[in-house]
Amino acid sequence: MAKTEHSIHDKLTHLITNLWWSWQPDVTNIFRQIDPVLWSQVDHNPVLLLKEYPPDKLEQRARERMLHSSINRAYRRWLQYQQADDTWGGTHAGLLGHRPAAYFSAEFGLHESLPIYSGGLGVLAGDHLKSASDLGIPLVAVGLLYDEGYFSQRIDEAGWQQESYSEIDTATLPVQPAKSADGKTIVISVDTRAGKIYAQVWRVDVGRIPLILLDTDIEENSDEDRHLTARLYGGDQRTRIRQEIMLGVGGVRALEALGIHPNVIHMNEGHSAFAPLEIVRNRMKNDGMTFDNALRATAAMGVFTTHTPVAAGHDRFDQGLVEEHVGPLADELGLSTDALMGLGRVDPQNSGESFCMTVLAFKFSRRANAVSNLHGVVSRQMWAGLWPWRSEEEIPIGHITNGVHVPTWLAAQMRVLYDRVLPANWFLQSGQPEVWAGFDEVTPAELWETHLSLKNRLIAYSRMLLVKQAKRRGESDSRIAELNSVLDPEFLTIGFARRFAPYKRTDLVMRDAERFEKIINDADRPVQFIFAGKSHPADENGKAILQRVFKISQDSRFKNRVVILEDYDINLGRHLVQGVDVWLNNPRRPHEASGTSGQKVVLNGGLNCSILDGWWAEAFDGENGFGIGNGLIHVDSDVQDERDAENLHDVLVNQVIPLYYDRDDDDLPQEWIKRMKHAVRTLGWRFNADRMVMDYVNESYIPAAGGLSCDMKAMP
Repeated sequence: MAKTEHSIHDKLTHLITNLWWSWQPDVTNIFRQIDPVLWSQVDHNPVLLLKEYPPDKLEQRARERMLHSSINRAYRRWLQYQQADDTWGGTHAGLLGHRPAAYFSAEFGLHESLPIYSGGLGVLAGDHLKSASDLGIPLVAVGLLYDEGYFSQRIDEAGWQQESYSEIDTATLPVQPAKSADGKTIVISVDTRAGKIYAQVWRVDVGRIPLILLDTDIEENSDEDRHLTARLYGGDQRTRIRQEIMLGVGGVRALEALGIHPNVIHMNEGHSAFAPLEIVRNRMKNDGMTFDNALRATAAMGVFTTHTPVAAGHDRFDQGLVEEHVGPLADELGLSTDALMGLGRVDPQNSGESFCMTVLAFKFSRRANAVSNLHGVVSRQMWAGLWPWRSEEEIPIGHITNGVHVPTWLAAQMRVLYDRVLPANWFLQSGQPEVWAGFDEVTPAELWETHLSLKNRLIAYSRMLLVKQAKRRGESDSRIAELNSVLDPEFLTIGFARRFAPYKRTDLVMRDAERFEKIINDADRPVQFIFAGKSHPADENGKAILQRVFKISQDSRFKNRVVILEDYDINLGRHLVQGVDVWLNNPRRPHEASGTSGQKVVLNGGLNCSILDGWWAEAFDGENGFGIGNGLIHVDSDVQDERDAENLHDVLVNQVIPLYYDRDDDDLPQEWIKRMKHAVRTLGWRFNADRMVMDYVNESYIPAAGGLSCDMKAMP
């Protein structure tokens, strides 16, 4: 029987059902070429794009743009990717083959068209899945499908952040209802004292990795529960605990309904820490185990990653909320309310202590890690009370430093340079240092010209966003015309984009307005800043910092050289990390657990200027960027802020700015370019999600799945 020849519309329809396309520059370029204007209007969502291009219309456009061979090649590559059996995971993670690792996270930042993320934690989770897919790791992910996602941000005329939400139509997303073996849509439920909460189960394919998402907006639920998964990090404490019991307990039940029985439970932050309780319940019910024995067996397969050294970042609930929502599960486990509360307390006997999800996660995992070396030190200090019989150095919290998914964050123009000087298929081995050695072969001129093209693209994009913002705020025609030429490609361009939280100190560089003005308006060596980021809706202090930055950007002394862009998301982040000269990061040490935005900048030839905190504390070698301060911490945070502001000014004035403007006869900043090349070669492999995931496999997943010996005395 002859094979059926699929049309190009069939092939693209097949491709867009899997987010693999999102980290394939040749595939995204196909969508862009089909209709560049529409591609931008639909926020790079190929599902929406194809809705406007039925088969006949697509066929005509493909002929006009000569896209047939590109589409066919992309489709063949996709099939080869799915069928490959020679992956790193196939060799090193075979133990997970029949019972995969299950990766739980409250958010996943995979692409701007799937808005179920808020920031760094979600983007890190998305990069984890993509690298696990590329490496061929047997892994399944679990999260929530937020009907309204995280908020959209607008900045009003007074500089105050305004939040808005819009409902997401699942028909426009690459999600499919998860089906049971008999073909029925899967709906699971979780019991609370107030009744059952139901959730439909959805599936998103991320390369080779299935991502399972739960959605409570179904008719079986009350109005309150239908809105439970509406917003990421929205609502009060009651909403938060209900979301987290759905993520943890509901997530395990969704996997069971799909016939997936994981060997490893990886909790990415404490939001999913109820998952092990459900596994304990199953072991007691199905295997006749006692609670204590089931706890030990479950903890042996538990892996926990803690992400924040900031106390406010660890969810805590009072006894009433815990009893209302976890009480029915505790009944099945044979636990009293006091015993249940004790699982979430550092001191189980302290009735005045609230229930902490991070504590619960530590108690149900034998392998716990922070996300950088310094964060490991801080975490062992923070949680030493869980192991009072151990010295601080013996606290069983290690570290696996975060990394970023190279194909996602590397600009297409820069990818051309990589392809020319690195080994064939280098991106399949990007976690190995020897693969990057060839980057020294890039000539200074071609690296600089590539960087300048990306910088020009960033500036053009920033101007477009600024004009849209100004029109929405009703600014004058003259101001809008002025914004069409704001920012100068010749000027040193410094980017700062992250959550507006007080400890991140977004406004540190402008602490002394007079000195800041001298830096900005130096006639011979001018500097310009691009800011972006959101403040949590409940963080009034963060909003006040954002407002200050906005007002500085409107000040006549800084206009056109200091700008703030609204609604920071993956797309805006992509433009920023690919186009800036310098990425500025100045948190109050040691509050930055890791940080990954600066790692994305490195890949694209930008240089970091950062406090020695998080990943930069173990990355900076004196020649691959710039370090602020000496890593010492003053006990008085006000003194520390003043000291860091002085150090930041000194580094900018005496190191960064002179080096950028020191040019040869060909107008090339040779010493600057030398640092760019050194940074890519020495940091690209280390702060890479492939290396990170391989570390998780070798240090956590395989030992947990294999039941290898671990110190049971470590249990709190």
